[in-house]
Amino acid sequence: MGSEAFEDMVPVPRAAVELPLPLPLPAGFDPERLETWPRVEGRLELVGGRLLYMPPAGDEQQDTCADVVGVLHAWRRDHSEFVVGGNEAGVMLSGDTRGIDAAIWRREDVATCTGGFRRKAPVLAVEVAGKYDVEEALLAKGRWYIERGTALVWLLFPRQRTVTVLTADGTRAFGRGQRLPPHPALPGLEVAVAELFEQVSAPDPG
Repeated sequence: MGSEAFEDMVPVPRAAVELPLPLPLPAGFDPERLETWPRVEGRLELVGGRLLYMPPAGDEQQDTCADVVGVLHAWRRDHSEFVVGGNEAGVMLSGDTRGIDAAIWRREDVATCTGGFRRKAPVLAVEVAGKYDVEEALLAKGRWYIERGTALVWLLFPRQRTVTVLTADGTRAFGRGQRLPPHPALPGLEVAVAELFEQVSAPDPG
């Protein structure tokens, strides 16, 4: 049922669409069962009972997500007590289901793989801005993670090469030439902003 829910497509001007776009819940939809989620070319989240759609990730977002996961995975090699997730890592918290561009969990919190969404808040959640992402919406999503127990959120903006860091204590912005400070919950994770934008900052080969 999920794969057939949105077969009829109507092209509309981009200016007429506010993203994320709420979609009707398809018949038989059960957020606990992955097979009932609609199959669309894009990203879906269930927030406040609404099914929200965003277009597929563009090149800047793709490349930056890969850089972030690479940096986190390299750090994890020396910290086996943690697990790194990527690829729109699915998490279900407080009845909402969201996808995270990259995240770190304590291994003890996610010791058993189930093939479904994780039910524990990550220690770190990373969101990378895409072409249609609005900064205020990303800040709201970051605060959503913090309110549910995430210690640290990074919001990455590839076009500007900046990172906004959210914690329970507030928000700070970091730019080129700076480093993201370590957090007590993630020992040794001190990252140069430039490392997170390595691919999108590479010189044009042409």
